[in-house]
Amino acid sequence: MKPIPTLNKQELFALLSQRFSDEEKKLSQIPNPALLLHAPQAAKKIAEAIRTNKKITLVGDYDVDGVSSTAIMVDFFRQIPYPLEAIIPNRFRDGYGVSPTVLERVDADLIITVDNGISAIEAAKICKERGIELIITDHHTPSKILPDALFIVDPKLDDCDYPFKEICGAQVAWLLLALVKKELALAIDMRQFLDILAIAIIADIMPLIDINRTLVKEGLKLISNSSRPSSIIIRDFLNKSTITSEDIAFQIAPRINSAGRLEDASIALEFFTAQDTNSAYKQFELLGKLNDLRKETEAETTKKAVLEVNEDDLVTVVSGEGWHEGVVGIIASRLVDKFGRPAIVLSVENGVAKGSARSIGDVSIYELIKENEHLLTKFGGHKMAAGLGLKAENITAFREAINKSAKRVDPKDFIPKESVSGILNAEDIDYELLSLLESFEPYGEANLRPSFLLENAEVVNIKLMGADKSHSRIEVRQFSHQRKTLEIIAFRTVFEMPEDRKITCSYKVAKNEFNGKVSVQLLCDKIY
Repeated sequence: MKPIPTLNKQELFALLSQRFSDEEKKLSQIPNPALLLHAPQAAKKIAEAIRTNKKITLVGDYDVDGVSSTAIMVDFFRQIPYPLEAIIPNRFRDGYGVSPTVLERVDADLIITVDNGISAIEAAKICKERGIELIITDHHTPSKILPDALFIVDPKLDDCDYPFKEICGAQVAWLLLALVKKELALAIDMRQFLDILAIAIIADIMPLIDINRTLVKEGLKLISNSSRPSSIIIRDFLNKSTITSEDIAFQIAPRINSAGRLEDASIALEFFTAQDTNSAYKQFELLGKLNDLRKETEAETTKKAVLEVNEDDLVTVVSGEGWHEGVVGIIASRLVDKFGRPAIVLSVENGVAKGSARSIGDVSIYELIKENEHLLTKFGGHKMAAGLGLKAENITAFREAINKSAKRVDPKDFIPKESVSGILNAEDIDYELLSLLESFEPYGEANLRPSFLLENAEVVNIKLMGADKSHSRIEVRQFSHQRKTLEIIAFRTVFEMPEDRKITCSYKVAKNEFNGKVSVQLLCDKIY
């Protein structure tokens, strides 16, 4: 292992600057949406359907990206104005995406999907039989066999020449709508949707480089001054002068996600599309309650899941009868954090297992699952996250098979990308460091907030905090000769005084705003 360097501010600036080879893109430099394969034809078709008064139904997805895509579409059609029926499938009753179950309640001439559909072979067949035209917009990795739809717009299609492929479902929908706007010569400003678009990009863990970085930067600014009721509620709730990508990732996205996880994603859609702050506030309150319930359910199930883990596996595969289907994705993430390897968590009911997979480092969980699709009834996703279904009787065989596949993966690919950048001196942890770090935001996938190492620091004091005393505030002295102490917050950790009164941990430097007062906060990543 390379020795970990001690960094001063200039060295840290140079290190972070290396992450971006190109100059930052402007909004005007976003590649032309017409470069998306089939997007111009799909836009023409949608425009023609609007001109000839056809019945249009939109089918979204129940995660943040799917709800955001649907909300942008709903708002756009509202401004034309044109009636659009928007359906977000219910995870428990309908399953994922445009499915035969969803089609039972659709009466339309044209169906448009957002953030789903690339694997909807059966649904496409039904649409054909019923004479419904189907336009699929998605960003997930296609299989060899594609649905027989009128048009498929997905940057991951082999023949698609869109220069930046790592975009989420909401971006695909937004780019397509830009072409529809052109077709119909509408005076709709596409920048007004950047607040919702930024939330989708962050929540769907898209790499925050290239155009994604630009869109998120602009979108976060818009949340701070948009007149959209949902954005007003978000900025009131966060109560900060500057909203960061981490505020969205840790405080807003889980709330929006909780609706589809535990009840119905329509609650989140109504929040995004609310036309007054009163309605938006009511939905946000409801999302907060669902998120609290999600946390409880997740904590209980995580305890059970940890007991099922086989320590020798390269890919964790655990399952449980009656585990809540809506939280398996989060539990998979927790297991990845705890055991440092990809994880698949399955909920079993009536002999059927449904679950979610999360990855680590450079391991493509999608490719590992695809190699063993003969044991599955369905699967879909991308490199870092996927969904899958199989018969419960095949779980053991699948676990063995995917671990066999994982043995062929380069061991280096399993190394988490979130390694520490270096060691800081306590004297350098100040407001100047905060503004240096802020200049490299937004942080997220492919531009992680730097993590620093604190080695053998003296523990001065520990305070437990939170209603259930489940978080620790640890006061430390980096070197025994120093007077200055540092305070590290370790969330979801009850830290007890070590015998030698020493701690080695990694941490991130963040800005804390409370009652208008700004302070530097150190957030513990991992205690070694």
